Amino acid sequence: MNIYTTDKIRNVVLLGHGGCGKTSLVEAMAYVSGLTTRIGKVTDGNTISDYDKEEIKRKFSITTSVVPLIWQDCKVNLLDAPGYFDFVGEAEEAVAAADAAIIVVSGKAGVEVGTQKAWDLCEKYKLPRMFFVSEMDVDHASFRQVVQDLTDLYGKKIAPFYQPIRENEKFVGYINVCKMAGRRFTGIGQREECEIPEYSKENLAICREALLDAVAETSDEFMERYFNGEEFTFSEIRAAMKFNVCDGTVIPVSMGSSTELRNIHNLMNDIVELFPSPDKKPCNGINTKTNEIFEANYDFSKAKSAYVFKTIVDPFIGKYSLIKVSSGVIKSDDTLYNQDKDAEEKLNKLYIMQGNKPIEITELHAGDIGAIGKLANTKTGDTLSTKATPIVYGRTEISKPYTYMRYKAKNKGDEDKISQALAKMMEEDLTLKNVNDSENRQTLLYGMGDQHLDVVVSKLEEKFKVAIELSKPKVAFRETLKKKADVDSKYKKQSGGHGQYGHVKMTFEPSGDLETPYVFEQVVVGGAVPKNYFPAVEKGIQESVVKGPLAGYPVVGVKAVLYDGSYHPVDSSEMAFKTAASQAFKKGFMDAGPVLLEPIVTMTVTVPDKYTGDVMGDLNKRRGRVLGMNPVAGGKQEVVADVPMTEIFGYSTDLRSMTGGSGEFSYEFARYEQAPADVQAKEVAARASETAE
Repeated sequence: MNIYTTDKIRNVVLLGHGGCGKTSLVEAMAYVSGLTTRIGKVTDGNTISDYDKEEIKRKFSITTSVVPLIWQDCKVNLLDAPGYFDFVGEAEEAVAAADAAIIVVSGKAGVEVGTQKAWDLCEKYKLPRMFFVSEMDVDHASFRQVVQDLTDLYGKKIAPFYQPIRENEKFVGYINVCKMAGRRFTGIGQREECEIPEYSKENLAICREALLDAVAETSDEFMERYFNGEEFTFSEIRAAMKFNVCDGTVIPVSMGSSTELRNIHNLMNDIVELFPSPDKKPCNGINTKTNEIFEANYDFSKAKSAYVFKTIVDPFIGKYSLIKVSSGVIKSDDTLYNQDKDAEEKLNKLYIMQGNKPIEITELHAGDIGAIGKLANTKTGDTLSTKATPIVYGRTEISKPYTYMRYKAKNKGDEDKISQALAKMMEEDLTLKNVNDSENRQTLLYGMGDQHLDVVVSKLEEKFKVAIELSKPKVAFRETLKKKADVDSKYKKQSGGHGQYGHVKMTFEPSGDLETPYVFEQVVVGGAVPKNYFPAVEKGIQESVVKGPLAGYPVVGVKAVLYDGSYHPVDSSEMAFKTAASQAFKKGFMDAGPVLLEPIVTMTVTVPDKYTGDVMGDLNKRRGRVLGMNPVAGGKQEVVADVPMTEIFGYSTDLRSMTGGSGEFSYEFARYEQAPADVQAKEVAARASETAE
């Protein structure tokens, strides 16, 4: 492939609800631009961007893939991002590397939750965007309804560029709303002029008005002319569009059919003409040598630097670090410096990725997207620069995983292989976490949702040949006591020669501090227990609080006081006093009203207004206490509640079904609270049966 300079590059991410036709659109664009000679289908599993076996099996995108196309002497790097919410981390990485976005909306399904989430993501990263209404060849697809819904949501920014012409339920042409001219398709990328059908004129008037509204909003002069009933010329409309699409004040709406390759050429023209090249966007890092801001701004004449926005780790194709060049020109024989890891990396080869196919190139200019193979120290989020000008860019903010399951190896002895495989997968997927919960003797897998974890299990089996099974995780309860108990405990053992003798009298009561396991004091008078045995008594308590007598959970908030006892000048030992103290603790604890404490998390649930009642009702069912509600942008409410940890298992799936996928939640540990009697009884019984097994 040729080398492209910054002004000839467009980095465009495709976003939208799962199943709206993003991958099919990539196929259509690849075919129309001449990259491929056949059109792949998601159903046949032969598309460029869905190359992973899991994607082929499940028939939807799981990872972001890059497909570079050439159009009008420009290089268009398409980033095909997954639409399913469990793979949002992939979409976030893609958006961070893009300079503009196409939000795909199914003409049949209309505006969905994923459409709005894609918009929110573009807002966060201030990306210029346009909508593409797909499936215009399908019965009941309604372009007019989509435009109406988008205008209701986002106001007068929405500017429809084209309107479909349908005859006998077939998509046969379009009206260019800017030119007010009809076009009939005659072949792929070919069309001829035609009359605007009478039946289209009513809808055309609506689209034209929406377009002119959007243009008028762009300047006071245009607004005045619009109110005076003056018409804008085609060149004025197009010039206003170019400027205002870049700053996000106008959002074009295009449409077409990916399967019939209709109106794809217009979409490609609009990408090149209306979307900005990378150098139109500021990009700043920190020069760690001078501690000053480094204004990279995708300027090819500055010191070379690049940001690693994604990593591909595959047992078959190897490891590739996907980079976006932030400044300078990176060449295949460069040695770059990774400031984050304080390590130099020698590049042997430089590639551009076409799906999973690496194509070797000699250099990449600022703003371009490419890949480097086999970097030893570099991970996603790292910056590569020169040692003379070491730069660091801010890392992309990736969603935090809150859904977790316990996992076990199906085959004994596979544990090391599994942890190595998961380490590789976590390099690729920043929303995946592997946690060793030593307290409950379990390993936990965190992800964005049940489907995410299901894909991880499949990938482990398919790619790394190891099997795991998922189960409900144990929750870390604590034990404490409510009353005071007085215990007399004697440990006496005689067995030829020296015996064992330790005798303690102790009280156990709540310490009032649930942060620390125990407080130990001694008030022994008259040497009833010699001083040198005090540490042994404390050691007995210290060992006992690790696993409480009630259900084997760690103990907190106990005050143990040694006030009396006795000793034997020959048979007493540290071991004997430690054992006596352990026995005293077990008896005293069970006599002092032992209770289980359950962990409580403070949960924040963000949902559209209309779902707040359902969400609060559900939180009450989960023994949650709603602490308050705060209105947030976009007609949403933030519900804050304290919820027991035991009740949040499976919450991600329930929240999605309750809110049609529009709800989001996060939580953090707050404190421990006494568990209700029924929860305690159930837990104690479960632990007893576990111990018996």
